[in-house]
Amino acid sequence: MLPPEITRRVAIEEAATLGWERYVGLEGTVVGMHTFGQSAPFKDVEEEFGFTPKRIAAVAREAVGAKA
Repeated sequence: MLPPEITRRVAIEEAATLGWERYVGLEGTVVGMHTFGQSAPFKDVEEEFGFTPKRIAAVAREAVGAKA
């Protein structure tokens, strides 16, 4: 469990984001799908929904207020 004073949290869920808000809190960010599924090759879906290392790193940097 993370200490309550750590509020800048990022969760990455390659499925529904439902329920993750309880872990990231009000100041946290969840990267995940906000729609019902997708049918395509995994790499295409990964890119479309932002599950790439570059995007995840950008989200994490933004969450902690760091510059690229």
